Amino acid sequence: MKVLKFGGTSVGTAERMRAVATLIQAPAGQQRIVVLSAMSGTTNALVNIAKLLFEGDLTAGTLQIEVLRQHYHIVARELLPNEEALAEGLKLVDDSFKSIFNLTRQPLSVAGEKVILAQGELLSTRLFHLYLTRIRQEQAVLLPALDFMRLDHDEEPDAGYIREHLAAQLALYPEVELFITQGYICRNAQGSIDNLKRGGSDYSASLIGAAAQAEEIQIWTDIDGLHNNDPRVVEGTYPIRELSFDEAAELAYFGAKILHPSSVLPAREHGIPVRLLNTMQPEAPGTLISAHTGQEAIKAVAAKDGLTAIKVKSSRMLLAHGFLRAIFEVFERHRTSIDMITTSEVAVSLTIDDAAHLPEIVAELQRFGSVEVDENQTIICLVGNLIQDAHGAASQVFEALHNIPLRMISYGGSPNNISLLINTPDKTRALKALNAGLFARPAVV
Repeated sequence: MKVLKFGGTSVGTAERMRAVATLIQAPAGQQRIVVLSAMSGTTNALVNIAKLLFEGDLTAGTLQIEVLRQHYHIVARELLPNEEALAEGLKLVDDSFKSIFNLTRQPLSVAGEKVILAQGELLSTRLFHLYLTRIRQEQAVLLPALDFMRLDHDEEPDAGYIREHLAAQLALYPEVELFITQGYICRNAQGSIDNLKRGGSDYSASLIGAAAQAEEIQIWTDIDGLHNNDPRVVEGTYPIRELSFDEAAELAYFGAKILHPSSVLPAREHGIPVRLLNTMQPEAPGTLISAHTGQEAIKAVAAKDGLTAIKVKSSRMLLAHGFLRAIFEVFERHRTSIDMITTSEVAVSLTIDDAAHLPEIVAELQRFGSVEVDENQTIICLVGNLIQDAHGAASQVFEALHNIPLRMISYGGSPNNISLLINTPDKTRALKALNAGLFARPAVV
């Protein structure tokens, strides 16, 4: 069994869907579960529709619903040249949008918003399945993710439920080798439609791979693997051929957009390799993520923007038991995660990426001492095999950044990570300096 996930750009047009249908072909006997995202642009459109309905702007909301419906009519006509298949496809589209139109009859609830957001994945999978079975005449089964993907009462994936109910669905089709299902969407503990948040299709693929005990999980996007630096701002980047689970998780969390931060966790727990591949260049080897890590000191750099740095300075901290615990409890009360932390004898500095409760947090922290807040901060994360830093990697990093002001440094908390906090306006300069100082050599492929 292999699990193959295709992102929004990979299924963004009828032409791309036809290409995916070719990519998922496999030798007889190879079972596959294909996980699809919504077509590119659809989720953003649905988010906007929900926003308009929440605001009570029914005229604009209804207009946007109809615009999106007509777009899917065009996709269906391009994808399904057969008259009978097209009629079925147009009905699928209209049924999906009818469920959205029905939600305009009363004020939109949070539950209604989840129903709207689910339509993107439902549309892409239904149209793709129709193309496979009616146009290509292939045997494929559409497995509704809402029948087996569920969150528990803590809003975390219910792994036991997913495993049991996915197995039950697969058992209904013992002779079938190809299954199509939705990423991102699920049900919550109350049975209502919910989702795994933005980017959750990667997470869906990993959860499904773990539940099905897959031999490999493939994440297909529009770039040939995870690059050693941000190709949007740095020239001459190259794909990394191998990463460990821990290295990939660090890069995903700290800004590598190709991979959802949670997506490697179920795969890591079950030792299932994850391969990142490019639908636009399917012959490229991509990036393999597994339990293995190489000897290369620093493999890649990622950057995470939108950080706020908070510094609490107090003479009470010196030799005081429980001071840090009291600081952390402030953030816990406001359900705000900490990304990075450094301490001295009289001060603690940390970063958060969610400033929604910043005023309340600062007010509470001022009980302990003076508080300084710096917004518009970026974490630069360098990932590799840094156990005991036998390669002298840290000195190379600081030499490369000798002209960049460093706000915080975190090193030693992980054998795979050096994290640096800088002002966001310095990010591009820092990434380019690191690329020149660390990767100015031919890529090893």
